[in-house]
Amino acid sequence: LKPETNQAVEQFFAAVDTEFNAFLKARTAEEYQAAAQLILAQAKGNRFHITGIGKPGHVSAYMASLFSSTGNPCYFLHGTEAVHGSCGQLVAGDVVICISNSGETGELKATVQAIKNNGCKVIGVSGNPDSWLAHESDAFLFAGIGQEGGPLTGARNSILAELLTLQALSVALQVENGWTPEQYVRCHPGGKLGQLREDEKK
Repeated sequence: LKPETNQAVEQFFAAVDTEFNAFLKARTAEEYQAAAQLILAQAKGNRFHITGIGKPGHVSAYMASLFSSTGNPCYFLHGTEAVHGSCGQLVAGDVVICISNSGETGELKATVQAIKNNGCKVIGVSGNPDSWLAHESDAFLFAGIGQEGGPLTGARNSILAELLTLQALSVALQVENGWTPEQYVRCHPGGKLGQLREDEKK
């Protein structure tokens, strides 16, 4: 590989180290309370969805599976198909997490408006607390970083921030729901994850 390739990788690692030390040190558990309470309050008789445009859309698909596997059934809502009929999966009273680093993405604005027009609550996840998305949300989670890392400005560290933010929310919801190791194993009948550790067996 080129010498500059190794340099770019090392610079990326350095950016990750700098950004995430700062990001995590600035976070508090209390930041997740409003979003968790909104989801828990809507849990009886309503559903939970997650959406995003571009790379945050891939984050959404992963997080839908993580939330579902830890006691909070969650449905992936396609970020652009939502305004072409997929909002039909929504029922008034549902909660939808919407992810956008800038909070200003045009396609997501249209999706958020459609979600709200269908009577649903919105939890915004963005790196900009003063964004359009933040102002349009019923609850907001900050997932911001200073630099993406790498020679181009494509989404890297911001995606990691979004993942960590939503993983923290999944931990809060799992504990609030009292999700047990036995319940977790029932959702993971295959693979190592589906095996109780000795200290979890009764």
